This record gives sequence, structure tokens and C-alpha cells, in this order.
Amino acid sequence: SQEQFNITAYDATAVAVITLEAFAGMWINAFIVSVICIAWVKKNSVNSNEKILLVVGSSRFWYLCISWLYSFLSITYPHSLYVHPTLQLFVSIQSFLSHSSLWFSACLCVFYCIKIANFRNSFFIYLKVKIDRMVPWLLLGSVLFSLVIGIIAYEIADQVHCNNRNSTGRGSFWKASIKMDKHFFPSFFITGFGYAVSFMAVTFSALFLLFSLWKHKRNMETNSMKDLSMDAHIKAMKCILSFFVMYSINFACLVLNMVYVTKKGSPMIFLILVFQYAFPGVHSLILIFGNPKLEKTLLRILP
Repeated sequence: SQEQFNITAYDATAVAVITLEAFAGMWINAFIVSVICIAWVKKNSVNSNEKILLVVGSSRFWYLCISWLYSFLSITYPHSLYVHPTLQLFVSIQSFLSHSSLWFSACLCVFYCIKIANFRNSFFIYLKVKIDRMVPWLLLGSVLFSLVIGIIAYEIADQVHCNNRNSTGRGSFWKASIKMDKHFFPSFFITGFGYAVSFMAVTFSALFLLFSLWKHKRNMETNSMKDLSMDAHIKAMKCILSFFVMYSINFACLVLNMVYVTKKGSPMIFLILVFQYAFPGVHSLILIFGNPKLEKTLLRILP
């Protein structure tokens, strides 16, 4: 029928766009991981900035892999997701990697702020001295929190899947006829808390760095020489503000996804998917051009 043809055409377009964005994003993040790992092997050491970039690239690479496979199966062969515990594992791993990526990126923004901003406050000076030692603990905390989210997502997916065994509709887990019951509130609370804290960390990092840049510029108004600290401030601001803008849009897409989740074929769902798959690749590309080593390597290998 005409309706079936339209659905097929929509699915084919969605698969093509998602595949293009996912593989482009995987290539970009694999590039970051490869360059840092090669430099690590050569120097037998890696600095804190590279450690964070390494985990950001790794988490985004695997997030895109899992998300693409999940979307591909939900569109082309949805019944495979209803084999226990395939659906639960996909939802759990996807939630873990998604939150890991966001928290690692927030750690990168905080690191840039503390490392580059100049304040005479004793506590800030203490953080500046200790930040390199704190980075592994920040990353470990991000992993543990994301792991908690992944476990909760698995439990909720398992409970809802058991309550919807007779669902035969096409689409992913979130497109099934799911009743909003008490099992969702812990997930909403913890997920909202995680997004709020990481978003506040990025926001305060941007504000502190912006204030430090303004203060430093006032002190350098009488100096006509090129100031390296000013350049470092501006590069860090570009990175943090780019993540701030994309983080805001990504959060809006997640909210809209919850609103339009049952409306298969909606143009809004298609736009949400386009941005969600573009975010890990586009922001990682911005990080590459904000890092001289990565930028130089990328420009050297490009035709």
C-alpha cells in the first residue's frame, strides 16, 4: 500500500542518514584515540588533557557503534530486540556510554577552566596545583555514576519489557506502548540529576573562564605584545562555549524525544535523530581543531 511505501521510504532515509553520521563520528573519535595512543606509546607518558580526550573519544566511539546498531535493528528487524535480554543490554549500554561521554566532556571543561583561569583565591590555587592528580578520580567518578545509570536503565527496561510482552509494534523500546508507572521515576530523577550537575559544571566553567579572560584583558591593555595566556583563554573559551551550545541543544532534543517518542515517522523525530548522531562527531571535531597536535596530524593525513 501507499502507507507501507511511505514507511519504507522513511525508514530507508533514516538508516542512510544515521549510518552516514554514525560512521563519520566513529572515524573522528577513532582518530583522536589513535593519535593519543600512538603518542602515549612513543613518549611512554600522557598528560591530563590527553587522558580526558582519550576517554571522551573512546566513549563516543563505542556510543556511536552501539547506538547505530540499536537504531539499525529497531528499524530493519525490530523483533530481534524483543529477545531477552537483547533490548535490556542495548538500553543499559547505551545509557552508560551516553552519560559517560557527557560527564567526561564536563570534566574536560572543568579542567580547562582550572588550568587556564587566573584567580588569586587560595582554594582555586590549590585546585590548580592538584588538578592533574584529581583528573583520574574525576574520570573514575564519572564512570561509576554512569554505571549506576546503566544498571537502573537495565532494570527499568527489564520490568517494562516484561509488562509489554504482547507488544508487536515496529520500532525501538521507547516506541512501544509503555505506561508511565512508578518504575520510571527513579530513572528520571537520577538522569535529570546527572544532566543538571554536568550542565552546571560546564556553565560555571564558562563563566569563570570568561571572567578570568575579561580580568586578564584589562591587565594587559597597556601591553602591546602578544600574550600567550590570552590565546590560551580564547581557545579554551571556544571549546567550552561550543560544548555549552551543543549540550543545550542535545538536552532539548532528549526532552523532545520523550514527547514525540510514539509518533513514528514524525519529521521532529527525524531531526532529533540527526542531531543526536551528529553531536558526538561535530563536538569531537571542534576538540581536534582546538588541540594543536591533533589538528596538525589531521591536516597532514587529509588529501
